[in-house]
Amino acid sequence: MKRVLSVQDITCVGKCSLTVALPVISAMGIETAVIPTALLSCHTAFSDFTFCDLSEHIPSITAMLKAQNIDFDAIYTGYLGSAEQIRLVEKIFDDFTTDRNFIVVDPAMADFGKMYKGFHSSFAECMAKLCTKADIILPNITEACYLLGIPYIGEHYTKSDIQDILIQLSKQGCPYCVLTGVSFDDDTLGVMAYDRRNDCFFEYYSEKLPEHFHGTGDVFASAFTGALTLDNDKETALQIAVDFTLDCIKFTKNNPHARWYGVDFESALPNLMKRITSFPE
Repeated sequence: MKRVLSVQDITCVGKCSLTVALPVISAMGIETAVIPTALLSCHTAFSDFTFCDLSEHIPSITAMLKAQNIDFDAIYTGYLGSAEQIRLVEKIFDDFTTDRNFIVVDPAMADFGKMYKGFHSSFAECMAKLCTKADIILPNITEACYLLGIPYIGEHYTKSDIQDILIQLSKQGCPYCVLTGVSFDDDTLGVMAYDRRNDCFFEYYSEKLPEHFHGTGDVFASAFTGALTLDNDKETALQIAVDFTLDCIKFTKNNPHARWYGVDFESALPNLMKRITSFPE
């Protein structure tokens, strides 16, 4: 059985981070190991929440895993709570990267032109450095602008604008960059990716719904990482992740409390499992 290491926070209530990554990737037939970076009572879209920083425990956890010769087919990071945690994750990459695995970084720190609560522009600089160590990064457009240190481009952009952002991101060091939440019309929403090694773009779009829900980035990143771990190529993995995210939204749109709480990904898991045609032995 293949094994993914996910490094991000645990949120007790509200569907995001490890409480999304663990069930989604596990449902795909992959062992999901975790290193929790923080414990939150609920996600940051709630009016108030507690935050327990677990940074001091991360070095001892990783040291023990290293001593036991534990290895991973993929390492996937999401929400990280501080610049210190980013430095700890850099050490995890150094300790567990091999020529047989890959690293996915979802630089979860901003949306709709603004940083998440508690983050500042200096955090984006540290995240940009972490992204240079990744094989694949999955920023949304707001996060990409922060990673590049450029003004937010807003919702009105051209295909050449998105392609230029992807090229500039790749020049920072990551060979395969994906922009999520890309839309050029009122009917479709999806992703555009740039493969620096082959100097080519890939784009995939599905139905655009008028609703917006918290946590869809975590759903997308988890499904993508799982699909790639199961030896799908990057483009197929992106299609699977986009379609699964849309499926989750469709299951959720009639829930009046879901907009800020998170998507009902649990209802969509059977469809995701059908989409995965081969499970690892």
